[in-house]
Amino acid sequence: MISNASSRASSPRSRDVKKIAIIGGTGKLGAALAGRWAKAGLPIIIGSRDAAAARQAAASLGHGAIGMANEAAAVAGEIIVLTVPFAGQTATVTAIAPHVRGKIVVDTTVPLMPPKVMLVQLPPEGSAALIAQAILGAGATVVSAFHNVAAHRLATDESIACDILVFGNDKAARAEVIALAAHAGLRGLHAGALANAAAAEALTSVLIFLNRAYQVDGAGIQITGKLVFE
Repeated sequence: MISNASSRASSPRSRDVKKIAIIGGTGKLGAALAGRWAKAGLPIIIGSRDAAAARQAAASLGHGAIGMANEAAAVAGEIIVLTVPFAGQTATVTAIAPHVRGKIVVDTTVPLMPPKVMLVQLPPEGSAALIAQAILGAGATVVSAFHNVAAHRLATDESIACDILVFGNDKAARAEVIALAAHAGLRGLHAGALANAAAAEALTSVLIFLNRAYQVDGAGIQITGKLVFE
């Protein structure tokens, strides 16, 4: 069963609920997050380039989820979660940019460069998160998270030994994403400015290498030590 990461991971009160639009929500990570959040009682919108595929995925998920094309999902959602491959990030962010002003955009993008996905290859801009923020400008608040948790593990109801490092220039926006992590049964941690996301993006390639080298079924990270939460 999914375990709560903290006492704040309980079912949200109605006044706190925001509609979560998952752009690329028919992919592995998007679908896994949608499943966990829907089971936690959050209203979910699944977006896809193919509206019919999004509607089918939402029907399969249940829990009141709805599906629509990515741009329509970006309009309807209050918090936007981007779960697309790096190759499609720029085009997707550009397409939804007019519809996300004033919203938090959670970017999960990792700059993996097939076939060498075990080699760290950060983009010239510094990170995928910085690419997203440059495209969106000051009109949207980008928070970067969910890079280092295995999608196939998220797709189960099991507890996962992986912390979620959350990066962003706005502390309050980071806190909202940490709450989303808690609703997914994970511990989210403030990890500093958006530029710091490069560390987690790079770490994904390292984890993929560890999976192969040590036959790990979805290596993750946990921060040790006694953390003090305010």
